[in-house]
Amino acid sequence: MKKNLIVVGSGFGGIAAALRMRAKGFEVTLLEKHPDLGGRARVFIKGDFIYDAGPTVITAPYLLEELFILFNKKINNYVKIVPLDLWYRFVFDDGSTFDYSGDEDKMKSEINKFSKKDFFSYTKLVKFTEKIFNKGFTDLSTKPFTSVWFMLKQVPALLKLKSYKSVYQLISTYISNEKLRRVFSMHPLLVGGNPFTTTSIYALILFLEKKWGIHYAMGGTGNVVKALEKLMVEEGIRIMKSSEVVEFITGENKITGVKLNNGELLNCNYIICNSDPPNVYKNLITGKKKYNFFFKQKIKRMDYSMGLFVYYFGSKKKYENVAHHTISFGKQYEEHLKKIFEKKVLSDDISFYLHRPSATDPNMAPKDHDAFYVLVPVPNNLSGINWAKEGEKFKELVIDKMEKTILPDLKNNIINDFYVTPDYFEQELSTLHGSGFSIQPKFSQSAYFRFHNKSEIFENLFFVGAGTHPGAGMPGVLSSAKVLEELL
Repeated sequence: MKKNLIVVGSGFGGIAAALRMRAKGFEVTLLEKHPDLGGRARVFIKGDFIYDAGPTVITAPYLLEELFILFNKKINNYVKIVPLDLWYRFVFDDGSTFDYSGDEDKMKSEINKFSKKDFFSYTKLVKFTEKIFNKGFTDLSTKPFTSVWFMLKQVPALLKLKSYKSVYQLISTYISNEKLRRVFSMHPLLVGGNPFTTTSIYALILFLEKKWGIHYAMGGTGNVVKALEKLMVEEGIRIMKSSEVVEFITGENKITGVKLNNGELLNCNYIICNSDPPNVYKNLITGKKKYNFFFKQKIKRMDYSMGLFVYYFGSKKKYENVAHHTISFGKQYEEHLKKIFEKKVLSDDISFYLHRPSATDPNMAPKDHDAFYVLVPVPNNLSGINWAKEGEKFKELVIDKMEKTILPDLKNNIINDFYVTPDYFEQELSTLHGSGFSIQPKFSQSAYFRFHNKSEIFENLFFVGAGTHPGAGMPGVLSSAKVLEELL
C-alpha cells in the first residue's frame, strides 16, 4: 500500500524532499502558496529584466545533479550550470579590492597585497577547514540529530576542531591582517549568522567553496527551479500552486492533514515541511498543542537571523568592470554586525552584496543593459522598524553608497527597480520575525539544538530547509532532504 505524503513549501529543500521521497515510492503532493515555485529562489520578471529573488551562489552542484540521477536522468539535459573563475570581489571602504577565487597563484598575489606573511597562514587555515569540512559536512550534514546521545558522541571531535570558537576567532588565530580577516570570516553571513557569534563549524564553507568552486545557472537560479519542476512533473509528483496551508490538522500525536486557504482539507500519512519551523509551531499548529516545558523553552530562547533588504534594479548602462559577485564592506565590521544582530538598529555605515548576473549571462537584461540586485543585512522585525516608512529612505542610502563605491552615475542610469524588506520575508515567505535565514547558526542552535528534521512533537511531521539541520544555504537545505532518507 503506497503512502500519501504532503510536502509544504517549494524552496530547494521542499523540492529535493519531494523528489527523494518520490524515488522511494511515496505518492507525493507538493503544496506552494505562491503561483510559482521556488520559495526564496523564486524569480521576478519586470519588463525585460529577469531577477533571481534569492540564492545566487551555487556551491556543491552535485547535490542538484543527484536529484536527476535518482531517476536515471542528467541535469545537463535540463539546465546548464557553469563554474565562475572569479568567485567574489571584495571592496573595502578605502577603495582597495580583493579578488577571491580558486586559483592559488592569484590568491597568493591578492593576499600579498595586504599582508605577505599571511599567505602561509592562509594555507594552514585551509587545511584546518578541510578537517572541519570532513567532520561537519561529509560525516554529519546528512545524519539526523534526533538523539541527544548521538550529539554527545560528536562533542569530542567538535571540541578538537575548536567548535567553541566563533568563525572570526578561528580565522584570527591564522590571519593577522584585519581586511583579510573580514574576507575569510564573512561566510556565516551567507547562511544568516554573525561571524563573531557563529560557531567555527561553519568555517567549513571556506573549504566547501575550494572543493567544488562557485557556479552559476545560465538563465539564473530560477532556471534550476524550472528544471526541477519539469523533473517532478515527469515523475508523477502532484504540484498544487496558489495553495497556502493555513492550518495543520492534528491527531493524538500525528498530523492527519492540512487545511488550505480555500477551505479544502487534504489528508496525509506523512508531512514534510519546508516552511520555517518556528512559524509552523507557533502559527500553523492550532489544535491542542502538546508542547512540553523543554520544547517551549527551546522555542522561546531561539535567536533569529538578520533580516534582509534586497533592492532589484536594471540599468541602461552596462557596468563592464563590475564582477558577477561583489561584497562591499563599510568602515565598521564588528560594531556594524552588533547593530544588526544585537542592538537591532539601522546604520548608515552599511555593507552589502551586489549580484550582477549579466556579467556572465547577458540574457538576464536587455542588450547593452545590466540587471542587478543588492542585498543588505538589516535587523529582523524584532527591531520594530516600520519599513513602510523607512524603506524609501533606506533605498536612497543604498543607491548612494553603490554610486560612490562601485557603480558611478548610478542614479541617472536606473530604469527599472523595486525592493523587498523583512516584511516580505515575514508575510510572503512566512518566516518568523522576517528573518532571512530562520534561526542563527550558533553552536547552541546547531545540529541537535536546531529544530529536528523529525519533529520532537509529532511522529509523522518532518522538516527540511534553513531552520532545521544542517542549516541554511543551498548545500544545507539540499542536504536536509537527504537526512529524510534515514528517517522515512
